[in-house]
Amino acid sequence: MTLDYNSLLMALAVSATCLAVTLLGSWFARRTETFLLSCTFGLVLIVGGIVAYGLYVDDPKMGFAVVAFVLFHAGFAAVWGAGYQFRTGKLPRIAIIFCALAAMLVSIPPLLLGLDGLAFIADNLAIATLLFATAHQYWRARAEAPAPLTGITGLYALTAISFVLCAAVLIADGKMVLGVAPSNWAEDLSLAICIASMTGIGALSLALHQWRLAARHRLDAMTDPLTGLVNRRALFDRYGRGTMGPATAVLVFDLDHFKSINDTFGHAGGDRVLKVFAGELAANCRAGDTAARLGGEEFALVLKEVTPGRAEMVAERIRKAFAAREIYLDDETLKCTVSVGIAPGRSTPMDFDVMLSAADKALYAAKRAGRNRIELASRLHSVPAGPVRIGS
Repeated sequence: MTLDYNSLLMALAVSATCLAVTLLGSWFARRTETFLLSCTFGLVLIVGGIVAYGLYVDDPKMGFAVVAFVLFHAGFAAVWGAGYQFRTGKLPRIAIIFCALAAMLVSIPPLLLGLDGLAFIADNLAIATLLFATAHQYWRARAEAPAPLTGITGLYALTAISFVLCAAVLIADGKMVLGVAPSNWAEDLSLAICIASMTGIGALSLALHQWRLAARHRLDAMTDPLTGLVNRRALFDRYGRGTMGPATAVLVFDLDHFKSINDTFGHAGGDRVLKVFAGELAANCRAGDTAARLGGEEFALVLKEVTPGRAEMVAERIRKAFAAREIYLDDETLKCTVSVGIAPGRSTPMDFDVMLSAADKALYAAKRAGRNRIELASRLHSVPAGPVRIGS
């Protein structure tokens, strides 16, 4: 082995260490991104493998090679697991262990049998498989942040290809017994690609981390922190610039006598009631509908692609379900009600704020008429509490 090759190994170890430190720092900045910690753990194992492999290059003892293989396969399996965790939010611990053991099973026995050439072929192909699998995870998640995730995918795939080349050169050479670490142009190229990829993945990971932070800030700005529904600002961002067609409806809800709930049970009790109602509202949202908290005890529901009469049916279902809920506060059982105003779409498109205002006026008509009821803006014809025939 040449000094240049050893220098490349050292540079690779430094690059992997820098990437691990970068990811660990990003995790400290945002602890919820646990995939960063998983990837850091994998990189630490890989750095250990590089060190062990460097010792094997200088002194080709079987023990150094076995340690290097174990650390490499465990490390790359953990990196794959981090990619899966990034995409799904779940760390596949059992799958990581299985992948690592499978890679060790195909590469270490030939090494122990003295067939180190065959062992290095299996080692390279196993690492390439794990890298391709890692690239696949980020590729599947690319919709979240297309630019950095496509770049990360490409770098993992390129690194995998470099390991395939190493295996191909060994296969072409046909030697099952080497006695020393492989030394050829593919090994040098693979090391250079690994160093460049580590640097690129580190830079793109930082960009991805900033992308996610910005997305989280945007989401926080659009979400009501208590109920998890979108807030008034997000509702107007979504619908405020367009018109509402005849197949839409806007419903506005206001919890009845909410002030007395706060006065009796405190704000914690009031918050509990708001969360329960928000859950009922969200449960009645289809894909394309939007449930929002307008502020205080007032909520809105925008229904899309509704048939005539469906808005009233949805409102009545929510009203009845909420009235039937038993909410436990301070060892007491509380039952609450809600009043609803509905503005159905009309044949002539209307601005969203006009429909919202109409629904709000219908809501207050329901309040004046005795609460726990729904009111239709187009007719201002109340639907009383209790069993009703929608449309009557």
